[in-house]
Amino acid sequence: MRGLLTSETFRFHHLGVAVAALPAAIPVYEDLFGYRLLSGPFEDPIQKVAVCFLAKSADDPFCIELVAPLGDDSPIAGVLKKGGGAYHTCYECLDLDGELARMKSKRCLLLGDPVPAVAFGGRRIAWLYTPTRQLVELLEAE
Repeated sequence: MRGLLTSETFRFHHLGVAVAALPAAIPVYEDLFGYRLLSGPFEDPIQKVAVCFLAKSADDPFCIELVAPLGDDSPIAGVLKKGGGAYHTCYECLDLDGELARMKSKRCLLLGDPVPAVAFGGRRIAWLYTPTRQLVELLEAE
């Protein structure tokens, strides 16, 4: 699931879309948009979500991550109360710690320390808000 190269060390990985339940959402994306399931579903107890990844093909540089809550205390429950839909972009980076420092120096707000993610085989992720209030996920490259 590689994406569009935006620099030597930083590339687009996926668009995150909040949905109420993966089993109901996956067929909609397949039927309406021609996407297919690439990986998952995965349950991530650290993030309190279930996720899966969809694209037109394995070579498609644009990947969608469907994200559903695992319970009422999931952060996605709040996103869904506001209507759900696209809510974050993810970028893969070679030096996660370096990119976090760079983004913090540009007034981005780090929402927590990096944590391992089930959907990425334990690679670390971190969440930030940009100065324009966009939610961004950074993913440690393989």
